[in-house]
Amino acid sequence: MRLPVPEVLLPADRLGRVHFIGIGGAGLSAIARIMAANGVPVTGSDDQDTPFLPALRELGVTCHLGYAAEHVADADTVVVTTAAREDNVEVVEARRLGLRLLPRSAGLAATMADKRVLAVAGTHGKTTTTGLLTSALLAAGADPTYAVGGVLTATGRNADAGSDDLFVAEADESDGAFLVYRPHAAIVTNVEADHLDNWGTEEAYHAAFDDFAATIDRAGFLVCCVDDPGAAALAASARADGLEVITVGEAAGSDLRIVDPEFAGSTSTSTIMQGGVELGRLSLGIPGRHYLLDAAAALAMGLRLGHSFDALAAGLAAFTGTGRRMELKGEAGGIRVYDSYAHHHVEIAGDLQAARSVVGDGRLVVAFQPHLVSRTRIFGAQMGQALGAADEVVVLDVYLAREDADPAVTGALVADAVPLPDECVAFVTDFDAAPAELVRRARPGDLVLTLGAGSVTALGPAVLSLLRERDA
Repeated sequence: MRLPVPEVLLPADRLGRVHFIGIGGAGLSAIARIMAANGVPVTGSDDQDTPFLPALRELGVTCHLGYAAEHVADADTVVVTTAAREDNVEVVEARRLGLRLLPRSAGLAATMADKRVLAVAGTHGKTTTTGLLTSALLAAGADPTYAVGGVLTATGRNADAGSDDLFVAEADESDGAFLVYRPHAAIVTNVEADHLDNWGTEEAYHAAFDDFAATIDRAGFLVCCVDDPGAAALAASARADGLEVITVGEAAGSDLRIVDPEFAGSTSTSTIMQGGVELGRLSLGIPGRHYLLDAAAALAMGLRLGHSFDALAAGLAAFTGTGRRMELKGEAGGIRVYDSYAHHHVEIAGDLQAARSVVGDGRLVVAFQPHLVSRTRIFGAQMGQALGAADEVVVLDVYLAREDADPAVTGALVADAVPLPDECVAFVTDFDAAPAELVRRARPGDLVLTLGAGSVTALGPAVLSLLRERDA
């Protein structure tokens, strides 16, 4: 559901008791954690016991499983996930009681009062770049508040309330949330059409990023990864509008440039040049060219804020990833199992390229779950084409999330477009049958990769369990 952003955004300490509908999601759980850490009384509910909830419970936050009208009885403010339906019993009761209803964006903005916001936006790479920036700043001696769309493996959390005036925030464009935050500075990783269920057209989607750049403090700055045409166009228009812009990328002329990148196994390295001067060698413990670009953007922001290359580079080198971003789930029977959130064809291509450097001489066995009917309708064929970089592909049916099913839009749209021999591609409509199908196709030395923004993440542990049984 969509809620309007109030004209006057109150700081969190003036919201009273705050209840979160959908507290188990990445976005709302981060907001709830920051509010609770700052002394705001917080409760929440969700229909799933997600990995984000244990850290909230450790802070004393009551997290109900299941929705019930009585959960909002003591609340003054209710923050609602976009995935909630209008007939959600807690939404209905909150309206009946006349409670303040806020969308996720307004809830996050409430935690940003009196902070210098460093927003990370873009079609792809937001979560990883937000995590990289947070890791770099912490290593450089800063103590920012941060809100990330995934669990940082280094901390086991997706948010923390820091002691200084910086706030590192993942800024999501899917529902226009990133237009609310009024950042001091921002990173845009790339701009490539997505979420057209909300924006309608590719032109409107790109225009939203222009609007986002216009919200940046004129005394602040914008970092753009100009290897991406959409971000390069944004950089040019923002600079013409008088905003300071720092460009990063492999492209000649980038203000901060990655040179001679190398990829070996699960590592990525590159020389970093700035203004023709070599700053040093950057090494990452995560594989893939796109991650080097994300790290370069984080590095550029940290340098502009006055931190040293060595300290920032050490923080980037220590970054061990975020949950569901090329995350190693385990190994059994000589087969490694990874999981990734990639759900757009460009993200799929990037993660498969990274997986190739990890698997070496082995094969890539991929399970992909399309996310959203609208996205699958528009980009299903391109998703299938991107999956052609694998050796074996298992496509699941569409994860519906906030949309209703459409019998004309299924995972078959993706599977039929995979440019591999028929015997190398399977469309599996029974989710519970997918682990056995993956195990049947995998052999020692292979890498199994589960991809998608929905429930596909549950396949990894099931695959590992079957592999162990097979080898017992």
